Amino acid sequence: MYCTNCGNPVDANAVACMKCGASPNIHRKFCRNCGGSVHGTAQICTSCGVALHSSQPRQGPINSEQKDWLTTLLLCVFLGGLGIHRFYTGHTGIGVVQLLTAGGCGIWALIDLIGIATGSFRDAQGNPLYKQ
Repeated sequence: MYCTNCGNPVDANAVACMKCGASPNIHRKFCRNCGGSVHGTAQICTSCGVALHSSQPRQGPINSEQKDWLTTLLLCVFLGGLGIHRFYTGHTGIGVVQLLTAGGCGIWALIDLIGIATGSFRDAQGNPLYKQ
């Protein structure tokens, strides 16, 4: 990990950079992932593709295959008993089980709906759902 103020390598749990004394997460002159120089208003590092949001400091590169949060939520609301949202997110085995059991008599679909709404639901590759 690198200090976003000076670009100096810092420990992942560091509260302050040993070189400049600044919090390694506050300023955005350098990418936290690769240490490359970034523009102060940039949202994504042009060198490594990592999101530069300070609220989510260690995101991986943006994945073009991430599933949409709203689509998943709407599929669960309207077709949750059929498990269609599970097929959409790549969980085909669980999707078949939900299809055959009517979403676990609706209970499984309700649990998935709560997980999707709270942001804890992930796709089959373990990626969080993409929320705009």
